Amino acid sequence: VEKQRADLTRELDDLTDRLEEAGGVTTSQMEVNKKREAELLRLRREREEASVQSEALTASLRKLNSEAMAELGEQCEALQCSRAKLEKDKQNMRMEMEQLAASVDSLLKAKTSSESQMKKLEEQLSEASRTADDLQRAQVELSVARNRLTGTSPHSHSRTASFVLQWTDGRGREQGRSKNLLQSQVQELKKQLEEEVKYKQALSSSLSSERQDCMNADELEDTKKKLASRLQEAEEAVEATQAKCSSLEKNKQRLQGEVGELCLDLEKASSCGQALDKKQRILEKQLGDRKQKCEELVAEVEGCQKESRQHTMELFKMKTAHEESLEQLETLHRKNKACQEEVADLTDQISDGGKSVHELQKAKKKIEKEKDELQASLEECEAALEVEETKVLRLHLELSQAKENLEFRLQEKDEEIDASSEATGTRSALESAERARKVLDTELQEAKEKLSYLHSQFQLALSGRRNLEMDLQNLQQEHEELRGELRGYTDWSKKTGCELAKVGEELRLEKEHTLHLERGRNYLEAQIRDMSSRVEEAEQTALKGGKKIIQKLEGKVKEMELELDSEQKWHAETVKTLRKNERRQKELLFQSEEDQKNQQRMHELVERLQNKMKAYKRQVEEAVCHIHLLLTLTLFDTHRFMILLFGCHCRRNKLT
Repeated sequence: VEKQRADLTRELDDLTDRLEEAGGVTTSQMEVNKKREAELLRLRREREEASVQSEALTASLRKLNSEAMAELGEQCEALQCSRAKLEKDKQNMRMEMEQLAASVDSLLKAKTSSESQMKKLEEQLSEASRTADDLQRAQVELSVARNRLTGTSPHSHSRTASFVLQWTDGRGREQGRSKNLLQSQVQELKKQLEEEVKYKQALSSSLSSERQDCMNADELEDTKKKLASRLQEAEEAVEATQAKCSSLEKNKQRLQGEVGELCLDLEKASSCGQALDKKQRILEKQLGDRKQKCEELVAEVEGCQKESRQHTMELFKMKTAHEESLEQLETLHRKNKACQEEVADLTDQISDGGKSVHELQKAKKKIEKEKDELQASLEECEAALEVEETKVLRLHLELSQAKENLEFRLQEKDEEIDASSEATGTRSALESAERARKVLDTELQEAKEKLSYLHSQFQLALSGRRNLEMDLQNLQQEHEELRGELRGYTDWSKKTGCELAKVGEELRLEKEHTLHLERGRNYLEAQIRDMSSRVEEAEQTALKGGKKIIQKLEGKVKEMELELDSEQKWHAETVKTLRKNERRQKELLFQSEEDQKNQQRMHELVERLQNKMKAYKRQVEEAVCHIHLLLTLTLFDTHRFMILLFGCHCRRNKLT
């Protein structure tokens, strides 16, 4: 009995140690769950931050793309406007060249007319000089005739003299008149000559200038041809730029399509992220439920520990009561011995009774045999009681009720013992003891079977617990892998952010370049306006400063060519940057596809984890239900065992 008691105490200690270990494991699981919750919250925050950053980056990319597209459209419109302006300038230059050619033709006609006038004036001068010579000859002849007349007779001389004087006076008057007329004509002719000389000089200067202008006109025609060739080249360049613009527009449309696809992919990724958020919330809810269940289990364990302490106190009380009952048994044994001595005395006294005495002896032997059997059964019951005392730790209320029932039955049995005789009481007690022994044997066998069943269930629960611990370790490993993948995703998001920042800087540089081109275009437009104004001034002062204007125009044309070359270089650089951007966009698309694959993998892992969590939840619920069943069975068995113990104590007290 002591060995069994020691074994039971050891088993109780082992059970208490296991309960404490289970409580420690539950606390450790609570801590691990708290850590996991903290990590899940942190991961959720990081994921939300990454989603916010990705949305901000997508919005910025969309804005940058829209701005770039708008700028490209503006550039195309500006190029078209510049092309139209260049065509207008080309037409204006052609009109100016035609006007210059017409002015040159008019100058040539004026030159020919001035030359014909010079010839006419020279002829008039030669005729006037001839008439002057004739008049001088006539004057000489008159002077000779006058001298002759002076050498003739006086009468005739007087007549002739008077006649001659008259004639000479008339002739002199006529000559004076003619002379005055001739002088006036000569003066007029001199004036005309001077004017003609001046006009001739002016014409010669104008002819020289016209010749220079003709030379300049030839040069202008050459420059015109050069400008026409350059204009053709510019038109070809414009057509090439238009083709490039069309290709850029196609690339723009393609990029817009790719951007739309990227937006769709981003929306899909955001929807996947939202689904993951929902699943994560569901997992958090499940974790909360499990936490509540764990807390309830911890509370139940604490209650069980409190009950075990109370039952240990009750065990101590029961041990004291058992010791008191043993003392009472010893007193009963003493009383039994006294009764046996009295029975012996009575047998000695009734030896003379004959048949009654012989019957009494037979009855006595039977009673002694029954007494021995009852003592053996009592010893077995005591051993069973000592074995089952360890299971009475959780039943304080049942014990109190059993005590009350026991006291009530003891009172009833005392009254029955006082009322009935000793023989009938012993017979009934023996019969009841035999029945109780049989019932106790059957109940002991059932209790042993239930104990073996409980032991097997406890081992199954331990194996399930070990499996759960292994699954928890696997979950921790998978959680660490998920954290590593999330870190890689965050690193990729940081890299993409850096690349997007670089792309933004390149777009900013392209914007600055476009602004520079617009400024250059405005500057060229201003120069074209200045050129047009200067061309108008050149038309006014074409006869004076054609060479300088042409040289300036040639310099400006060279500057325009240099600017066109620089613009072509800038355009080639922009094409290169666009190709680089296309490559980067392709790389980003490839990275986005990889991210989608990673998200699908994460989704599959999350689904697997959810399935595992559901399976674990089911296992935990089954284990909890099984534990509850075991607890109820143990409580029921202990209750029945205590009732049997109290019945045995009552019967033993009756026998004593």
